[in-house]
Amino acid sequence: MGLSSWAYGTAEGLLAESLPKRWAHSQQVYREALALAPILGDDADLLAAAAIVHDVGYADAAVSTGQHMIDGGRYLQQIDADPRICALVALHTSSPWEAAELGLSEALRDFLPVSDHLVDAITYCDLSSSPSGRPVQPEDRLQEVLDRYGPGHVVFRAVSAARPELLRMVQRVREKVSVARLRGLSSESPGAPNPSIPP
Repeated sequence: MGLSSWAYGTAEGLLAESLPKRWAHSQQVYREALALAPILGDDADLLAAAAIVHDVGYADAAVSTGQHMIDGGRYLQQIDADPRICALVALHTSSPWEAAELGLSEALRDFLPVSDHLVDAITYCDLSSSPSGRPVQPEDRLQEVLDRYGPGHVVFRAVSAARPELLRMVQRVREKVSVARLRGLSSESPGAPNPSIPP
């Protein structure tokens, strides 16, 4: 069983019934990851696996600190997931900024260092899916998060601080996709529906 097949079943078991909206979002993040395969090479299956489990920290079985990225990474460590998947889940999107707001930065040191290009990729995928699982532009997704939480909330503060870097991460991925497309390596754009769900 490949990493992504195992991860798909794990995420489905934790989210599909209890958190269906979060499950729909996770499936779209997974689709985005599959569409990035041409720029990921040997890391394509790893990213797809991390994408589908990236929000398992919201599941009751995983909640400990209340910071879902860290909680998801810790839960995956407890079930002996690949350490790279645990790290990508713990570090995705605005996690370092949110951890700093909550006094949890030290907790991120418990995770294996992981390549910046993979953190860029999972962040791009996360920001390319709406909360209900529709494809969305990352810029719009960030604005939606700010509007939903509002000033004063920890997520608002973290995303506001992270936004410039998150947009740079998105741009780096877009540039790689453009280069791959020019080279004829990519036949579909990120965000296109992928028939390989489930794996």
